[in-house]
Amino acid sequence: MAKATLNFIWHYPMAALLVFSFGVAATASPTRGAESVNGIAAIVNDSVITYSEVREVVEPRERLLRSQYSGAELVKKITELRKAALQDLIDRQLIVQSFEKEKLAIPPHFIDDRIDEVIKESFGGDRNAFIKTMESQKFTMTKFRDMERQKIIVQAMRAKNVKSNLLVPPAKVEEYYRQHKDQFSNKAQVKLRMIMIPGHADSGGSTTQKSMADEIRAKLITGADFDKMAQMYSEDSTRDLGGDWGWIDDKTLSPELSRVAFSLKPGEISKVVDIGGNNYILKVEARQGGEVKPLKDVRADIEAKLRQEQAQQLQEHWLASLRSKAYIKTF
Repeated sequence: MAKATLNFIWHYPMAALLVFSFGVAATASPTRGAESVNGIAAIVNDSVITYSEVREVVEPRERLLRSQYSGAELVKKITELRKAALQDLIDRQLIVQSFEKEKLAIPPHFIDDRIDEVIKESFGGDRNAFIKTMESQKFTMTKFRDMERQKIIVQAMRAKNVKSNLLVPPAKVEEYYRQHKDQFSNKAQVKLRMIMIPGHADSGGSTTQKSMADEIRAKLITGADFDKMAQMYSEDSTRDLGGDWGWIDDKTLSPELSRVAFSLKPGEISKVVDIGGNNYILKVEARQGGEVKPLKDVRADIEAKLRQEQAQQLQEHWLASLRSKAYIKTF
């Protein structure tokens, strides 16, 4: 039977291509040197995945992990990375096998075009520089072409089996909007002034200090200048600024003080707030942000997100189906 041809054109992120195509098959054990000998990492039907193939994929990422972690944490991170990489290689092999089982074919010029694109984008069109780089990385053109062929196959089969033009019912968009309104609102802020009167409980002065705080608040309510009162009585770091905290969001203060601040209207002065024995008086001078964007302005973004989630679910279902029909053994 003649092989059918998939009529697709695919493009790849250059960063992903270079990481995968030019990774060095280096020793990548968390203990450095424990995996210098190659071996079988997995069997997928009649195909073998070796440890060196796994190392080729993870080596650039492992270098980054080694600069960020050490000891047991490094071992854990690298183990997780290799496990995920091996699963990706198993899935890739299953997809390639499915492609071949369906007797499909990739036109050779697709691979030629892709190599030309790599040379143009990453080597300024210099084919000799491309070849020298491959040689320095122990890559042959045959191996490189085969890797590119497999990537094209994977992309083609995903496009064939996982539809991207999925329809999202309006009701689902509206439900997502209702449940995630915080994602579509500006960050709420208040312009705050605050006076802090310490309790001095260790010296038995907590009652006196509370009385002082009540007295200060009474003066503020009857028109005393907040900034002057703060300069006279407050004992926090903003005293010399008249208690001016400027614009703050709901994460700037402790949860208790933040709740009070964001419950006040512009110009309103709080009651004396006792937290940990200290006394606080807050005044909100202005508010901004916190407005929720209308659904009509974010509908397209929500639809795109839900389509992506549906596509991911379909892809996982498709891969699970391929796995269920295959013989897979990992080592």
